[in-house]
Amino acid sequence: MPRTLVRAPGHDRHRSLGWLATVWMEYFVVHGRGDVQGQPVSHGDELTGFIVDCYAIGDEPENTQRLYDSAFFSRPKGCDKSGLGGRLAVFEALGPCRFAGWASGGEVYEDPWGLGFRYVYEPGEPMGRHVTSPFIRCMATEEGQTGNVYDTVFFNLTDGDALLSHIPGMDAGLTRIYLPGGGEIRPSTASSASKDGGLETFVVFDETHLYNQPELRRMYDTVTRNLRKRKKGAGTWFLETTTMFAAGEESTAEATFQLAEHIQEGRSRRARLLYDHRWGECEDLSAEDQLRAAILEAFGEAIEWNDFDGIVDEFYDTRKNPVDSRRYFLNAQTGATDAWLAPHEWAGCADPSKTVAPGDRITLGFDGSKHRNRGVADATALIGCRVSDGFLFEVAVWEQPNGPAGKDWWVPTAEVEAAVRSAFQRYKVVGFYADPAADWRSFVAEWEYAYGRRMRVRSSQAHPIEWWMNRPQAVVRALEQFHAAVINGELTHDGSFTLTRHVLNARRRPSRAGLQIAKEHPDSRRKIDAAVAATLAWQARIDAVSKGIGRRGKGRAVVLA
Repeated sequence: MPRTLVRAPGHDRHRSLGWLATVWMEYFVVHGRGDVQGQPVSHGDELTGFIVDCYAIGDEPENTQRLYDSAFFSRPKGCDKSGLGGRLAVFEALGPCRFAGWASGGEVYEDPWGLGFRYVYEPGEPMGRHVTSPFIRCMATEEGQTGNVYDTVFFNLTDGDALLSHIPGMDAGLTRIYLPGGGEIRPSTASSASKDGGLETFVVFDETHLYNQPELRRMYDTVTRNLRKRKKGAGTWFLETTTMFAAGEESTAEATFQLAEHIQEGRSRRARLLYDHRWGECEDLSAEDQLRAAILEAFGEAIEWNDFDGIVDEFYDTRKNPVDSRRYFLNAQTGATDAWLAPHEWAGCADPSKTVAPGDRITLGFDGSKHRNRGVADATALIGCRVSDGFLFEVAVWEQPNGPAGKDWWVPTAEVEAAVRSAFQRYKVVGFYADPAADWRSFVAEWEYAYGRRMRVRSSQAHPIEWWMNRPQAVVRALEQFHAAVINGELTHDGSFTLTRHVLNARRRPSRAGLQIAKEHPDSRRKIDAAVAATLAWQARIDAVSKGIGRRGKGRAVVLA
C-alpha cells in the first residue's frame, strides 16, 4: 500500500484520546447532506487509526500535551474527508477532547446532557474533558459558501432526528453556531477570517490543494497564527484535508507536502505535524488490471461506498485529462505541465532494496553552489552510479536550511571535500564528472590533481573531472540519455527523498541546441542540483560502459586493475 505516514518519535496509540473520540462520534454524529444523510457514522480501522493518531499524548509521564498541533489527511475524491472534518469539529466543540489525567481503570465519562452516552476508561488510558469556550472555525474557499465541513456540523445540530440537536441552549444559524455554556462554531472565508481577531481552538482547512491564491494562503497564515493566542493548556490544533495538489501551483497542500519531506529527511526542526498521505501507483493506465489495483490502493476502506466501475470509467473517458484523473482518483503526485519527468516515471525506477557495497565500481557526478546574497542558495549534490547495473544513489546533498538557521548560510566545503574523499576510499571510482561553475573551479582542480590519474573515463584528456554545464550540445545529449534511461527502465535509483525531489523539480526548457532543464524560475526554492549531479554520474557511467568497464561479456568479465 503506497502510503506516507509521518509521526513524532515515541508516538504510542495507547496514549491517545482518539479511542474515546471515535466512540463518541459514532454515538452522536450522523452523516450530513448527501446520499447517506442522517445515517449513523462508522469508522474502519484506517480512519480510526488516523483519529487516534490526531489525539496522541506525549510519550513521557510528565508530558501530557498533545503530540501534534496540525494534522494532514490526504485521500482521493470520495473518501469523506469533509465529513471527517465535520465530525472532528463537532467533537472539538462538544466532546471530551482534552487531556484530564490518567485513568486507574473503571472511571466513567457520561455526557452532560443526559443523552445516554457512557464510556468506561481502561487502566492507564487518558481521560478527557471539555474545552473551555471553544472556538471552532470551518474554512471555505469561496465567498458566500459555508463549505461541506460546516454543512455537516449544521445538519447534526439542527436536524430533529440527529441526537445532538436535542442539546439544550444551542443557537444554530447558517453563519454561526453559539454553543451552550459559551463558545461558537463559525464558517469562514478569506475575507471574513482576515477581519477577526480570532481565539480559535480548532480549525478545519478543507481541500487545501485549492488554497493556491494569495488571499487563501494569507487566510491560512492568519488563522493558524490565531491558534497561538490561546493558552498552552487549550491544546489548539488544526486539520488539513486534501486531494493531491497540482505541482507548481504553490498551494497550501503542496507546502505541507514539502514540510513532511523535510521532516523525513531530517532537515526540519518541526516535528508536530501528523502527515497521512495514501495514493495508488499505476504506470500504464491502459492496463485495466493495474488501474483497478491502484484504485484499491488509493481508496482503501473508502472503496466500500464508492462506485468502483465508475471510477475506472473516469480514466477511460477521452473527455477527461488523465493527469487530473491521477490526481483526483489515485491521489498520486503528478508533474507540472513542463515537468522533465513525471512522478510515476521516476517512481517506476526506484529500488530501495539495492545497496552499494564497499569496493563496488562506481562513477560520481557533482553540481554545487556555495552561497547566494539574495534568496535561497542552490544546493550542492554528490551522486553515485554503480557501473555494473546503473544503480543511482545519493552520496550527499547540502541544502540551505529553512528559517533562521539558513541566514547567511554557506555550503560547508570541508564536508563536501570529506564526502568526496570518503567516496574514493570506499568505492572504486572509475569516473567523476563535476561542474566547476559557481566558485567550485579550484576544488575541481584539486580533485583532478588528487584523483585524476585514477580515472578510467575522462571528461577530457587535459581535465578528466571538469565537466562544464555551459556547453549546450553536450548538456542536451547527456540529458537525453538520462531521460531515455528512466523511460526505458535502464537505470534504477535508491528512492532517496532529496534526489527524487530535485528530479521532479526539474522543468523542460527548449533551446537552440535542444531540450535542457532548469528551475521553475531563477529564484525558486525548488532546487534541481541533485538531478544535474545524477545526470553527470549517469553520463560517466555510459562512458565507462562504452569502454567495456564493468560489462560482462560471453564467458568472461572485463576486470580493471
